[in-house]
Amino acid sequence: MSRGILGKNNWALFLLLLAGIVLGGFIGNLAAGVSGLSWLNYGQSFGFAEPIVLDLGILVITFGLSIKITIASIIGVLIAILIYRLL
Repeated sequence: MSRGILGKNNWALFLLLLAGIVLGGFIGNLAAGVSGLSWLNYGQSFGFAEPIVLDLGILVITFGLSIKITIASIIGVLIAILIYRLL
């Protein structure tokens, strides 16, 4: 199994970061309705406003990408990095 420079698995870091982003976004959406925690859902969304459609006659391909970064997802990433460093 391939290990990183410090002997830690890079896939573990990737999975922890992904889990931190997803859980942070989920917590941010839950906190949006709570008056004291609504700041967790504050963020910026960027990407394609509308999907790009490529029609090749017999094949239609649709491209789309939208990313929303919130305060809660940033906190989730930081917690994931801390957990990775402690493991």
